[in-house]
Amino acid sequence: MNQEHERNLGEQPIARLLETHALKSHDLVAASTEHITHKMVSRACKGRRLTRNVQHKILRALNTCTNTTHALCDLFNY
Repeated sequence: MNQEHERNLGEQPIARLLETHALKSHDLVAASTEHITHKMVSRACKGRRLTRNVQHKILRALNTCTNTTHALCDLFNY
């Protein structure tokens, strides 16, 4: 039971950023030059723990879509 609480960390700031920029998970997947899936983006928004590698892929895709420079701490609070 304790591990479940550690994996599910609640909605992450990336969900609000996507909403603010009117983006969907498909926009990130389409903009990425690396292999990311809709499921990865969905898990990121829901607060499932992701590896650092996947976090960086999502960060680069978001920065490409928004033409801004966000840091990992802007997307994830864990």
